[in-house]
Formats: sequence, structure tokens, C-alpha cells
Amino acid sequence: MTQHTPAAPIDADSLDAVLRPFGRSRTLPAAAYTDQKVLDWELRHLFAGAWTCLGRADEVRREQSQRAFSVGGIGVLLTFHESAVRAFANVCRHRGHELLPEGGAADRIAVVCPYHGWAYRLDGTLSTATAMREVSDFDPGAHGLVELPAVVWEGWLFVNATGEAPPFAEHLGELDGLLRPYRPAELRLRAAHDYRVAANWKVIVENYQECYHCPQIHPELCRVSPPNSGNNWDLPGAWVGGSMDLREHAETMSVDGRGAGVFIDGAPPGTVRYVALFPNLLVSAHPDYVMTHRLWPVSPGVTEVECRWYFPEEITDPAYAVDFWDLTNRQDWAACESVQRGAGSPHFRPGPLAPNEDAVYRWTTLVGRAYATGSVY
Repeated sequence: MTQHTPAAPIDADSLDAVLRPFGRSRTLPAAAYTDQKVLDWELRHLFAGAWTCLGRADEVRREQSQRAFSVGGIGVLLTFHESAVRAFANVCRHRGHELLPEGGAADRIAVVCPYHGWAYRLDGTLSTATAMREVSDFDPGAHGLVELPAVVWEGWLFVNATGEAPPFAEHLGELDGLLRPYRPAELRLRAAHDYRVAANWKVIVENYQECYHCPQIHPELCRVSPPNSGNNWDLPGAWVGGSMDLREHAETMSVDGRGAGVFIDGAPPGTVRYVALFPNLLVSAHPDYVMTHRLWPVSPGVTEVECRWYFPEEITDPAYAVDFWDLTNRQDWAACESVQRGAGSPHFRPGPLAPNEDAVYRWTTLVGRAYATGSVY
């Protein structure tokens, strides 16, 4: 995103309250959770304009050579060749026809426009332009696909659909060092749940960033982790996160605190790390598995959540973690949906934050600054 990005359609006075020092600030205004114009702005400037996670690279590929997505309303075409993945604008260089429909996939050695048959290699260069040999000054080399920034980090695929975000290393900041001990790229997918939550995507992230609510709605979690334990980090990068400790009897997050007895080599014992990498990837790193939630806004009040569990290869039965988190997720979704209904009330007013909601403060100020300036960087 550039310094010329327009501010979000949100009242400036309400943003001033969000950006006050911690202890005097207020939460985001209702429009941030309920207004379609705000979501439209977010999709273009915070999703398309930043580094959005499309999922694990191998899961996105699924033995195809091409896949098409819409990221913040911008069409993105991914191509896969051997171990390389590249991203391009999903726009033919002839008359602008989409090369694949949104959500479409193909397994071909060329990207072929279905309108006039122009064909591109998987590296984006133009290979065939029907009838253009008769155009004397036509230069095939000048009509390759528009390439977009794409990065695979620890197995997850990120794309910047506008092409205007800073380098991914700046977006990531210090997060790489905190998650590297869990070696997520080496873990194997063992379970997947998809949820449709009737809440704004930011409500879900805010809920994820605090355990102030845990004694009220998560008795199972509190039995294996003290809700007031751990610390939150304030480090460089477009992310928010912290840690929680496991109780003395617990070796991981499960109903009884026990796992399968196989741990990630090098992962810190006795603790769980929770991070939200802006805008849409939540990562929970445990001593024996890594869980992710990938958020995809559908409307101001609806979010699709893809939950995935990754384990060391030796683990074949992930039920101890999946059952625990499916229960915890559903408890969270019920709370988030109630918050969303409350935000839609004419009586809603932004509230203060408790002392142990400092990670929520970092998230709301990250979003608030983006609303005010057009950039999270």
C-alpha cells in the first residue's frame, strides 16, 4: 500500500479514541464491524493491498498447474511448475478476459485465454497470440502476464494482489523467529474443519487475542492453561500475538492435557504461542502440533474460517487436539456471533479495554492506523 491510499469511510473522531494510549483507548466503532462500505475498503486496501494468505501451498495446488482466486476483489492467477509458484493478474493482455474463472483450476502446460486463444507459459511469458503475426510492430515479449508478488513462508502461500505492499520480510518482521522452532513446513496436515461464523472477521481476531473471556466460556481450556498466564509481544511486523503457559500436569492443549507422546523437535515445552498475521492468518503453535485459522470475509457480518491441524509425520490420530479445539472454536464462535449482534444494536458504544487486553489494543490500533492512513506498515 502507498501513502496515497485513501482513508477508510469511518468517522475520524472515533478513530482518535481507538488510537489513544492503552488504558484510555476505546474499541473500534460499530461501522468497522457492520458497514459494507468499510468492508469493501478493507478488502481492497487491507486484503488486496497487503500480504494475504491463500492457504498452504501444497493444499492450494492440489496437483493442478493453475488456480484462480479473487483477493480483495482483484483476480489472481497462480501457476505451479515443479517446486515454483508464481502469481499473476488474472487478466489476458489482449482484451482483458479472465484466464480462469474465480475458483477455477486447470492442469495444463499453458495458460490459454478462452476468449481469443492467446496462450501463456507458466512463467507468464506469451507463447501464442492468434493472428498477431500480421501486426508489424507487435512484440510478444512486451505482452506477458502482469506478475504479482507471491511468497511461500513455512509452507503457507501469501500474495499481494495490488503489487504495492512492502517486501514480505517487512510484513513478517520478528514473527519468523518465534514460529521457526515449530518447523511448520515439515508438519503434515491431519485434520481440517471449515466453519461459517456470523461475525465480522475482526471480531474473530479480537476474540483470539485475549483470554479475559476464558473463565466464562472455556472451562476445558482453563483446566489445561491458566487464563492469566503468558505474555504478549510488541515486536516489528504486521502481526499481533503472545503466549500462554500450560498447567503443570498438561503437555499440550487437549481435554486432559495429554497428547500422543510425539513432540516437535525444538518446540518449546510447556507453552502455546498464538499469533495473528495480518490480515487473515491465525497460528497457534503447540509443543506437538500447529493449528491455523484462515479467515475469509463474506460480508460485514459473516466470515468463513478454515481451521487446519498439522502434526509430526508419526501422528496419525489427531483426535485429542481436534476434538478439544472444535469444542473451543464453537464456544468462541457463539461469543463472536453475540458480539456481532451487539455491534449492530443502536445502543452499541465502543468500550474500554481491560489491562489484560493489551494484544487486542495492538490489533485495534493496527487496524485504526490503517483506517486513518491507508497503511498497516
